[in-house]
Amino acid sequence: MKLSISVILFLSSFVIQAQDKFQMGVLSESDTKFSVYEKDTTASAVYLYEFGDNYFEIRDNYIWLITKYHAKIKILKKEGFEYANVEIPLYRTKDSKEKLVNVKAITHNNQAKIYVKKSEFFEEEVSEKGSLVKFTFPDVQEGSIVEYEYEMQSPFYFNFTGWNFQSEIPKIYSEFNAKIPGNWTYNRSLKGGLSLDVNEAEIEKGCFKFPGTKRDSDCEALKYVIKDVPAFKDSEEYMLSSNNYRSKIEFELSEYKSFYGGTEKYTKSWEDVDKEFKYDKDIGSQLRKKNFFEKNVDQGLLTEGDALTRAKNIFQFVKNHFTWNEEFGIWHNNKVKTAFDDKKGNVAEINIALINLLNASGIKSDMMLMATRKRGLLKKTHPVMNDFNYLIAKVDIDGETYLLDATDKYMPFGMLPFRCLNYYGRVMDFDHESYWYDILPESSNAMMIRAQMTLDPVNQKLLGVFDFINTGYKKVSQDEVLETSKEEEYLEKLEEQISDDFHIISHEKKLEYSDEKKLTERFNFEIENLFQGDHIYLNPFVVKFFDKNPFVSTERNYPIDFGYPMKYQYILNMKLPEGYKLKSLPEGKNLTLPNNGGLLKLSVNDNASGTLNLLFSFELNSAHYSNDYYSGIKQLFSEAVNGQNQSLIVLEKI
Repeated sequence: MKLSISVILFLSSFVIQAQDKFQMGVLSESDTKFSVYEKDTTASAVYLYEFGDNYFEIRDNYIWLITKYHAKIKILKKEGFEYANVEIPLYRTKDSKEKLVNVKAITHNNQAKIYVKKSEFFEEEVSEKGSLVKFTFPDVQEGSIVEYEYEMQSPFYFNFTGWNFQSEIPKIYSEFNAKIPGNWTYNRSLKGGLSLDVNEAEIEKGCFKFPGTKRDSDCEALKYVIKDVPAFKDSEEYMLSSNNYRSKIEFELSEYKSFYGGTEKYTKSWEDVDKEFKYDKDIGSQLRKKNFFEKNVDQGLLTEGDALTRAKNIFQFVKNHFTWNEEFGIWHNNKVKTAFDDKKGNVAEINIALINLLNASGIKSDMMLMATRKRGLLKKTHPVMNDFNYLIAKVDIDGETYLLDATDKYMPFGMLPFRCLNYYGRVMDFDHESYWYDILPESSNAMMIRAQMTLDPVNQKLLGVFDFINTGYKKVSQDEVLETSKEEEYLEKLEEQISDDFHIISHEKKLEYSDEKKLTERFNFEIENLFQGDHIYLNPFVVKFFDKNPFVSTERNYPIDFGYPMKYQYILNMKLPEGYKLKSLPEGKNLTLPNNGGLLKLSVNDNASGTLNLLFSFELNSAHYSNDYYSGIKQLFSEAVNGQNQSLIVLEKI
């Protein structure tokens, strides 16, 4: 359950007896005595206490899943006022719905208690299957403690999904309890890097009685506690979905044994899933539209050239024919014929059309299900179909495999959009059986600048030309910039980013040095105001790769994920003007990451012919790094930023 509420908690001397459930409306001295959470002084709020209890109960001859929740949050700073706004999600279907009862909420300001009135709770529909119960705590100030509890009654056993120990703010104490009758079997897993302080499981005999049965069901009673839970700060760049790393316990309904006899399995084997998908109206049947596409495209598209040529032509055709409607789509109402006629569709419709056309051309192509980076990593232990939210084509040609997504008009053949670089997917080969397949990103992704500069003492200007070379994913990004901007606007923005003294004289694409995965641009430019008396002051980095260090935290407890390897290179050749001598040059740098993980190199030198040469190289040779590399990568970026911003060449008049 995701709530928009946060709590701030107390110092190291704060002690909570794990066996005690705190009473609503009662504060301890330790709750009120502190104004800063010493274990995280940046926290704007802290959970003093969080408690959840989950169990099954017969009410009005119906089995309900009951969830009781109680939380106390201390507001430490004005930025923490947002945690005084609470949203509780409720799920419903056409025939059943979840209910919220016994909701209480109090703002504590010293000795004063201000209750949220019944009229101040309201429910807002957000979709056909969901609503939000919302309320706001009154009179919230710095130092206020907001407290609330409720009971949720749910007819949906699959909505017993677990507990989030970690949130955007720290928690002093978080406890999850559950009592599960033996009729229900759930898969469970602990995610995140935190360990449980309390991990208890025991069998409670005869805990659940179902009317009309001779024997009461035994229950598994669970208790999980984590104390001093740090905030999960996902503002850091270069990470996969925070769903992969936040500490939580997950439950997934695997099997239900009816009290009347019979068993319903919710966790199925991949063999079962393969059979269902093969004939599913939104998946399998949509993949059997080969005849439709054969009749509605030029036959030359399917027959001319070798297999790789045909595949590239078909891929380009689908990219040009369709406009992606920004929807992912896999499971509901996929209609490839309608999408083809409308020239617009979701991810599934566009890529299923691609698969159909490739197969119509005699090119082996299968559907690959996957999850986007923001969705989270897929579970490999068993099928969890809600994990998947994306669909691409896997194509085999002459012993080579290509992964294709035709939704992005700038994406070259054989490369996936950045959102898809999420480790692996499941290939649904209906002729044999499905299997996992790794997603390997493009290996050559670089931004390279090659510059030549000449200083003109007569006119007191620097004249130069640089070639801007982008490859791989850097080229894709630059293609989109150029296609969506007018050239005048593009050049003006570039001038503004560099400096007021920088002026572009001309710009052109060098098509003879470009291809599908490489783009070369040439700029002629001039720079003014470098001459100051008898000296010339020049930062040689006309264009800077990094404005700031993206890594600011002192430590990181989850991996660093760039999506793909990357390289930045700046090469400068500058003729020194007659009548001047070098007074100072930037210091060199040479840093490396362990196991050839990356490097930073900066070298500057002048030679006897009066030419100055500069080489800057920054490489990250892997797409993914464990958090053990964090300090090294942070230092690498820090030195790179300093090297670009603080390098200065000084020339003195002879």
